[in-house]
Amino acid sequence: MNTALVDSRRAWLTVVAAFLASGVTLGVAYSFGAFFEAMSEEFGAAKSATAVIFGITTFLFFSLSIITGRLSDRFGPRIVLIIGAVAMLVGLLATSRVQSLGLGYVTYGAGVGIAAACGYVPMVAVVGGWFVEKRAVAVGLAVAGIGVGTLVLSPVSAALINRWGWRDTYVFFAIGGASVLLLCIPLIDRPPGDGTPQPSRFADALASPVFRRIAMSATALGLALFVPFVFVGQYAKERGIGSVQAAVLVGVLGGSSVVSRVGFGSLVRRFGSFRLYRACLAILGGSFLIWFVAGSSYAMLVAFVLVLGIGYGGFVALSPIVISDRMGVAGLGSILGLLYTSPGVGALVGTPFAGWVIDQTGGYRWTIAICFGCTSVSVALLIGLPVDASGRLERAPEARG
Repeated sequence: MNTALVDSRRAWLTVVAAFLASGVTLGVAYSFGAFFEAMSEEFGAAKSATAVIFGITTFLFFSLSIITGRLSDRFGPRIVLIIGAVAMLVGLLATSRVQSLGLGYVTYGAGVGIAAACGYVPMVAVVGGWFVEKRAVAVGLAVAGIGVGTLVLSPVSAALINRWGWRDTYVFFAIGGASVLLLCIPLIDRPPGDGTPQPSRFADALASPVFRRIAMSATALGLALFVPFVFVGQYAKERGIGSVQAAVLVGVLGGSSVVSRVGFGSLVRRFGSFRLYRACLAILGGSFLIWFVAGSSYAMLVAFVLVLGIGYGGFVALSPIVISDRMGVAGLGSILGLLYTSPGVGALVGTPFAGWVIDQTGGYRWTIAICFGCTSVSVALLIGLPVDASGRLERAPEARG
């Protein structure tokens, strides 16, 4: 390894690329709540049926990260970004012309799902390989792009939909999103090393009881985590809050997650990555209690998404650190791709199920209570894992890099 490049100025360019790529891909995906009502009404679909679009997108984003993470390890991140740009352009342009919700499952789900799989996990894994001393801060800054993208694109989506309609808004996002991904290509490159492809670590991860517990925890978390991204805006609008104000709630969620992504990354040395990770999941779960009692209070809804964003941002920022502490950074793209399949499965089930419960009960209280239960299980699954005196997971015997 060329150690002169590690933690160098060149390394920080990869952080910029990962910030922009994750921001535009996940910002578009997480702004779906702003489109929810317009698409549901045009196609005459129930909440559960419309929510399937987001469930498919999130599932593909996480599950395909296994492939895109491995592609980045083997061929480098630039080809992955090209694939992501094409997927976003074609997928959103096609979605802007669909005449049925079922076709939207394919065009939006595949287009945005593939783009997000290319723009997040592989890029964060690359950033992790470029840093040693400042890895936690660098990864925290890189994943902060998701929060900034959500903060900006959710209210922008609502404003554009009010002015131009949801179809033209997707055209704007298709062209703009693909352009940003292409601009990231010169900034990103393989981590410094001997030039050989990174090894596949699927077998190591699957053989690890600790990794499996973390993955199970992430699945339980995914059942609840993405429900507010789709439904908190709809919840607000049904209580007389304007569409842009309702979309701002998801933006606030993204904004508060930016602070925690950077803040928790900088606190790793003091408190330990796993100790902080577990605390973030507990904070995230507790936020649903605020939603449960919020009623029609916009201030309480803002408090809910603020707290949720803090827990969510910490979860995103610390996941790569927790896994690299345990498994090492060699082949990190393949390991993270496997890990992120877990919340993807949760999202695929959780968001449509939440819509079904809302349709059946005519309200949100049962959905919110179920979300709290799922996050409690997620925290409980982390109890008893091997933690060293510094609050990190103990390094595994099979760790590499």
